[in-house]
Order: sequence, then structure tokens, then C-alpha cells
Amino acid sequence: MTHRRWPGLRITLIPLLLGCVLAGYASGGRSVEAPHATPASVNAAGSGTATSTLSVVRLQLDAAAFAPEQIKVAIYLPPGYERAAAAGRRYPVLYMNDGQDAPAVGLQSTLEEFYRDDAIEPVIVVAIDTLADRVGAYGLSDRATSRSVVGGSRIGPIGARAQDYSAWVATQLVPYVDAHYRTRKSPQERTILGWSLGALNAFNLAWQYPDVFGRVGAFSPSFWLAADRTSADTIQKTRLAQGIVDRSRKRAGLKLWFSVGTAEETSDRNGDGVIDAIEDAQELIEGYRAADGFQARGLKQLGYSIDPDYAQDPSRHADVVLLLLKDGQHNQASWKKMLPPFLLWAYRRD
Repeated sequence: MTHRRWPGLRITLIPLLLGCVLAGYASGGRSVEAPHATPASVNAAGSGTATSTLSVVRLQLDAAAFAPEQIKVAIYLPPGYERAAAAGRRYPVLYMNDGQDAPAVGLQSTLEEFYRDDAIEPVIVVAIDTLADRVGAYGLSDRATSRSVVGGSRIGPIGARAQDYSAWVATQLVPYVDAHYRTRKSPQERTILGWSLGALNAFNLAWQYPDVFGRVGAFSPSFWLAADRTSADTIQKTRLAQGIVDRSRKRAGLKLWFSVGTAEETSDRNGDGVIDAIEDAQELIEGYRAADGFQARGLKQLGYSIDPDYAQDPSRHADVVLLLLKDGQHNQASWKKMLPPFLLWAYRRD
């Protein structure tokens, strides 16, 4: 094992064979080194593997709030990344929660197919594995007060560490990636993606840090999270993401993609014939009005243009789009089906 030292930093470069075993690949290919320098507040241990089209760098990064646990990150570099260095080419970046699910949702194979067909522009993908406390990290936060916005659930509190995690991604990970990879350093060139609770947090990252992220993809987002779970009515009226939007102003330039499966669940808390997963997303987009007159603004009321049925009428011009995946369920197989249209929406060549 080789150690390289810089002031305040030690990076461990793992031999390729061991790196391939840790990454879940057969041995072979060429080694891609970890970054040559990092900010003093971030340490990294990494290894790399490559395919015929993509290079994958795997790192373990320190996050002080979660010490001693390190956060595993896989960075997918597009074809020709190293050869393009001489030309000074830079790339947009897609950050992805639940990075450990990348194989299950077909990330690498989908990228490779699109690159072969020249269907999307090349993009750097930063896949962030979930922390051990997934339900703590993936939630909502309030950047202004540096506090997590915690909701209840059948399994306990959700998002108790969301402020720590969101701040780490936006203020530590993004600068780290920008410092060591040839990225385009503007919000419009950064997208954050997630599914389920990871989608809730992806929305949170884009909403709280519009100076960092200009686009968000949320598959099966957990917009059901509420402050008061006493009854169906209190859940409807205290949904946390809905409340955050209601109390907010428009984030200029932010584009939002939502995908929900039509068979994600059978729950219909208000008995209107629409499952909660769909209704929660639709009302965050369109706004909510209860029979007793209670109202909560949605993205539409903030001034965003809306495409409410992307499957029937796909638009790249709307600020907000909703794709309803026919027979889609709350699982990786359905998120795998959502990924290609999302990538085309975000990166399709004009």
C-alpha cells in the first residue's frame, strides 16, 4: 500500500487488485488515482477501476459531524476524460444520494448506452453512499438557522442529522470535487438526484442551497413526512416539504424533476382515489387546499412553470415536471426505469 503526504492530508492509494475487490469488480483494467490534493478539512482514501468507456474512482471521505464513520463516494468519469485534459474541457456534475444503489438502478449501463448513442452530453457523476443512519441523514433542514427539520414516522424520527449531512454535501463535498476534477463551477451545471428519503434530501439540498445546485431529480420522494401524525387531516396540513415551499420564495433558475410510480402504495389518507405518493408530489407542485379552507402554496404559486404529465407531454422548457411511471413501484426496479428519461431531461444533446 502506498501513502502520499501533503500538509494536513494523507491519501491512501490502494493497489488495483484490492481496489477491484473492494469495489465489487473482477481484477483488471487500469488504476485511476485518488485526487492529488484535498482541502485540509477533508481526508480521502481511494482506489480506481475503469471500463472501456467509464472510469470509476472510489473514495472514503471524512465528515467531522459523523466521525469516525467515513462517507463512501464513487466518481464516474465520462469517456475521454483524461484525453480531454489538454483541451481544458470541463463537465457538468450529477450528485446522487444512495450511491450504493447505483448498480441496482443501472447507472453505469445507462450512461454507457447513452454515450454510445451520443444521446447525452458527458457528465461527471458523484454517487454518495448512504450513512449508517440513513433515516437521520436523509431529511429536511433549514439553512438559515442551521437546524434539521425533523418529522415523525412509524419507525421514529426522520432527518435528525439532515442539517449536518446537507451542509457537508454542499460546503465540503462540492468544493472538493470542484477542486480535483474538471467541473463546470456554477449551480446550473450541478444536479442533485435521489430516491425515496434520498429524494426528499435531494429536494432539500436544491431548495436550501440554490447557489450550489441548479437542478434536482426526485424519484418517489418522501413528501409524506409530517410534523403531526395524529390523524390523516393533520398529516395533510403539516407535511414538512409542503410547508417549506409554502413559506418560501421562488429559487430563480432552479429546475425540478419529480417521478412517482402509479403503484407505489395503496394508502389514500383522504379517500379521494389518488394514492398518497402521487398526491403528495402533485400538491407540492400545484398547491394544497383543504375542504375547511386551509391552504398551502405549491411551486406553481411561487411562479414556477409546470408540466404536470411529462409522460404524455414531455417538455424541457417547464421549470417543474412530473413523470408518473405506469405500474411503477417503490423499489429499485422502478427507479431504474425512471433514470433514463431523467438523464435525457437533464443532459440530452440539443
